[in-house]
Amino acid sequence: MNNIKHKKMKTMLTGAIILITLVANAQDSITKTQAPTLAFSGYVEAYYSYDFNKPEDNTRPGFLYSHNRHNEFNANLAFIKAAYSSERVRASFAIATGTYVNANYSAEPGTLKNIYEANAGYKLSRTSNLWFDIGIMPSHIGFEGAISKDCWALTRSLVAENSPYFESGAKLGYTANNGKLSLSVLALNGWQRITRVNSNSLMSWGSQVYLKPTDKITLNYSTFLGTDKPDSVRLWRIYHNIYGIFQFNDKVGLTAGFDIGTEQVSKGSSEKNTWYTPVAILRFTPNSQWAVGIRGEYFRDVKGVIIATGTLNGFRTSGISLNVDCLPISNVAMRVEGRLLNSKDEIFFKAGGPTSTTTAATFSIAVSF
Repeated sequence: MNNIKHKKMKTMLTGAIILITLVANAQDSITKTQAPTLAFSGYVEAYYSYDFNKPEDNTRPGFLYSHNRHNEFNANLAFIKAAYSSERVRASFAIATGTYVNANYSAEPGTLKNIYEANAGYKLSRTSNLWFDIGIMPSHIGFEGAISKDCWALTRSLVAENSPYFESGAKLGYTANNGKLSLSVLALNGWQRITRVNSNSLMSWGSQVYLKPTDKITLNYSTFLGTDKPDSVRLWRIYHNIYGIFQFNDKVGLTAGFDIGTEQVSKGSSEKNTWYTPVAILRFTPNSQWAVGIRGEYFRDVKGVIIATGTLNGFRTSGISLNVDCLPISNVAMRVEGRLLNSKDEIFFKAGGPTSTTTAATFSIAVSF
């Protein structure tokens, strides 16, 4: 059964590669010669978060990986990046630190814990944007990344926190010359992995279709297919990430997404556990220096595939947040956010005992340079 699935996976990947290559070869525009450039950039986000449940270890719930320290001033993410680019070659390297790094890279060995990006790419076509990249790179899944300044909400959605922020592998990607279509297929080391799990002999796979039909509409469909466990207990995981970004006018925009995943109950089983999560963020920008975001979300993982609770109803949690942003200049964001999470079961803790809710207020200053 696993061999059949592996053959199907190879067939899907081969078909996707052929499709991307055909689309790229259909383009015959002439590219301009690009002089090599080496650019340096950086980002620092400092924050303070207060969890009204007052956790004794000053760490917020384990399924939150960004802005996760309570009642202390800290750095969520800080990195320095070097990027090289020429007509047919590109590479980037970034080292990072912060509480985001401590939480998300805890499974990686040694100095890999501090590698934010390390990848190199070669343009396969002289006339089309067909690139082959390999290394450590941002995830192809989701509309929220690690850089808070680029996101509509200060903290990350439950779906972003519990799907890959980064990945390590190889990517074949094509972007149309007008920028309205991007296609990619990926071979990956696993589900948010730099180092592959010991005794796992199989690669995982991914794909992405990114559409921007107009300046005001963005549509995306990304997938993950693979396993993140040793061969002896291999469980196949399939994940779908769908979202759209709609800018109704200069002041109002909406991001809406729906993710759903399945994983085998046991090795070789045809039964699957399913989790899913819808999310929506409405953003109002009255002018270039102010923005307000309202987020609603829900995460249902009854069997604890991604978030295990050990409770009767599993992880069934809804949330709402409100953030106000001050953007005094283009490279600075000062933000404050209030967030409430409410669960079906009492999965959170405070001094009086378990509770079904957690509320937090977070303030941050982010600077890019």
